[in-house]
Amino acid sequence: MDQRRNEDRNAGHPRRFQALVLLGTVLVLLLAGAAPASAHAALRSTDPDDGSLVRQAPRHVTLTFTESVGLLDDSFRVFGPDQRRVHTGEATHADDRSDTARVGLPGKLAEGTYTVAWRVVSADSHPVSGAFSFSVGKRSATTGQIDTGPAEDPLTRGLYDAARYLAYLAAALLVGTVAFALLCRPAHTAPLRRPLVAAWWTLLGSTAVLLLLRAPYEAGTGPAAAFDASALGRTLTGRPGLALLARLLVLLLTAAFLIWLSRRRDTVKRPVALAIGTALAAALALTWAAAEHASAGIQVPVAMTSSVVHLLATGVWLGGLVALLLTLRRPSGDDLVEVVPRFSRIAFASVTVLAVTGLYQSWRGLGSLSALSGTSYGRLLLVKLAGVAVLLLVAGYSRRWTARIAAPAAPARAAVLAPVPQPVGAPADGHEAAEGPGTGEPGTSGAGESPGEPESPDGPAGPGAGSGDPGIRRRLRRSVLVEVAVAAMVLMITTVLTGTLPSRAEAEAAQQAPVGALPPTTEITVPFDTGTDSVTGSGKVLVTLDPARVGENGLQAVVYGSDRGLVAVPEVRITFTLPSREVGPIDAELADRGGYWSTNSVNLPLAGEWTMKTTVRVSDVDQVSVERRVRVEP
Repeated sequence: MDQRRNEDRNAGHPRRFQALVLLGTVLVLLLAGAAPASAHAALRSTDPDDGSLVRQAPRHVTLTFTESVGLLDDSFRVFGPDQRRVHTGEATHADDRSDTARVGLPGKLAEGTYTVAWRVVSADSHPVSGAFSFSVGKRSATTGQIDTGPAEDPLTRGLYDAARYLAYLAAALLVGTVAFALLCRPAHTAPLRRPLVAAWWTLLGSTAVLLLLRAPYEAGTGPAAAFDASALGRTLTGRPGLALLARLLVLLLTAAFLIWLSRRRDTVKRPVALAIGTALAAALALTWAAAEHASAGIQVPVAMTSSVVHLLATGVWLGGLVALLLTLRRPSGDDLVEVVPRFSRIAFASVTVLAVTGLYQSWRGLGSLSALSGTSYGRLLLVKLAGVAVLLLVAGYSRRWTARIAAPAAPARAAVLAPVPQPVGAPADGHEAAEGPGTGEPGTSGAGESPGEPESPDGPAGPGAGSGDPGIRRRLRRSVLVEVAVAAMVLMITTVLTGTLPSRAEAEAAQQAPVGALPPTTEITVPFDTGTDSVTGSGKVLVTLDPARVGENGLQAVVYGSDRGLVAVPEVRITFTLPSREVGPIDAELADRGGYWSTNSVNLPLAGEWTMKTTVRVSDVDQVSVERRVRVEP
């Protein structure tokens, strides 16, 4: 009795441990939700360029991304030099290209600097946002804080990520439990009913939460916005929302299938049940593939097929581990000698499929080996691979105990075909031998299965040491429990990985001009001294050449007096000469802008070391010229 109580007490530990693992991973996701969001559409270019100075006001603002994007009602916020929001048109795709976003501007824009805040949704369902600026006619100082709109709400992000993780867990448990019941054919499926029902309801609830939180997640607002009817209506018309609706429909069909299967279990042919179950599982996996990584980027049809197969293999393996763990907890395990080896073969096939599809998806997301250590996506993928390696190591130990459980099967079958040798002094009819170990009768057990016999050692398994040995079953149960715990952590890393910018997209965006940084500029300080004692008689001219490259450039000149304050002078003239090619002088033709001098049309046709000559006239008779070297890039 004491041994039985100890076994029951030990059997309760895995259940509590699994609950702690699930709670811990959810809390980690909730705490990590405060980090900035990572999305998969990278901004490739803007028109006008970020930080550029244009002579005429543009009619549109156009953004180009590395993949197709979805638009929101408030995708653009444009603010003028006075920090007031500029009335714009409706956001659209430029030239019917899904990887662009465009908004129309008013016909007349005042001179000064404009700030553009934008927010779109990547093709793989993740929102991405940013801001840039451009100037019309002249640059103006921006004072005060501009409200560019919400970037992200930490609570919404945390709840959304937690729901995504629960959906992954529930889907794996649902697919794996059904696959275990149909493929491994345990004699008693009652222990699988509770996790099966829990997985179905968890997936249903998490999907409903994702559907409600979709609108505030995209807009970067708080969870209260989930109950906005108009926002929910927009969600139901977008691809992520349609995928979630399809998932709900598949779940209802799955429930109908499971009820039908439970009521007609004895009459339904197993190939028919397998075909229907496989179709429903593939449809369920497709609701993820259609709205995440696989739906954008290169080789979309192949990627979506690989993603579906990868998700199915994950569910069959990881969900099947939980089902195996519950099966091992049964007091009677006469069928384990058949069930455990079947699952071992299925798990090996699933791991092989995961390796092939995972290798392809890693190549597709990375783009190069150097990205493994040089990008956040690559480093996170390395962490996941390390977790998978630990998982495979633990699975190796599980296979060891699986082999010991399967070991008695061969002697049992051989005993049916061959006569049992009779020891000296045994009854002639062999009646006692026929009732001993190795008869192969269903439900019989060897000496090692008797309740009072001590636990078997770790040595080689022999007849009577397999499915009925509590020591081997306990070791296998513990090993599978560790597999389940590590698998939960790997699944959490996978969830975070699906929210990280792939290295390939990051490299593609980096090939363009850096977004968010000012284009190359050259600033030259030109001191001058006319020999007069007035404040304007000496000082310096701060000259800015933008972008200091071959072609058309913008130029600004600000004059400071001897007291380091801005001063007004009658004339500032700047010319450019390239002595090595005998080009010039080219007059910049600066115009007085009321406090500074500028032009947007200095055409420097060749790269090289140019001589910039600055002439400052402070009166009708007093002026001075100073020369400085300026490098013009190709």
